[in-house]
Amino acid sequence: MNHRRPRSVAGVTTPRSVPILMYHQIARRSPAGFEKFVVSPAAFARQMQWLAWRGYATIGLDLLLDAREGRAALPPRPVLVTFDDGFQECVDHAVPVLRAHGFSAIFYLVTGCMGATSRWLRPVLGFELPIMSWSSARALVDAGFDCGAHTVSHPHLTSLSADASRQELADARAALEAELGRPVRHLAYPFGSYDAGVRAGAEEVGYRSACSVRIGLSGAADDRLALHRVPVSGTESFADFVWRLRTAHTVAESVRSAWRRLRPGARR
Repeated sequence: MNHRRPRSVAGVTTPRSVPILMYHQIARRSPAGFEKFVVSPAAFARQMQWLAWRGYATIGLDLLLDAREGRAALPPRPVLVTFDDGFQECVDHAVPVLRAHGFSAIFYLVTGCMGATSRWLRPVLGFELPIMSWSSARALVDAGFDCGAHTVSHPHLTSLSADASRQELADARAALEAELGRPVRHLAYPFGSYDAGVRAGAEEVGYRSACSVRIGLSGAADDRLALHRVPVSGTESFADFVWRLRTAHTVAESVRSAWRRLRPGARR
């Protein structure tokens, strides 16, 4: 394994939009019903190799926001790599590939499940998957990766009271900072569940950014507490991965969209 730290990037331009890639699980096998969220190690390695070959540079959320506030510049082809949930197999399979390319990433962690399993999946899909331990998270930080919050228990935040939602957000941040020994200012909403009240709570408890599951490239006007992301699915082709980097959508979705625009009825 190559033990280089993720490389720093010296900026030269600020593009209009940036792909924030959204991964969940990297594993050789997928439980039934979870296939779209599981990318195989071989597919992930090919995707990262393509990014490196095409000259993409991974950046962090702080650099992205600093650039949008006029205090930094971005490289010509920036990309962010994010992992929701903190599955152990992402540590096992994704981290060595990222380190081999000198790439950075952020792992959004469910603090109440560290070293245990994904309890939130049991009621919906009937299974649980191993979650990384605090020692694994500290090793990621020591290696130059970032860790963000994914709440304490992975609830639908919009289903909670305002106080309970803020408690989930605040307690997760406090636990991460206590365990990792550094500030934590980035969040991903579980299930992509947020509204104006949840967003306000995230800002109130001190998050600088929050990722949603809204599909799209993150443009200059993107809400920093509801950032668009580009999903990477285990059920899509490599061509879809490449196309999503540029459009956020699959090839088929783009063709259908173009066809609707070209149809005379749609034009009228």
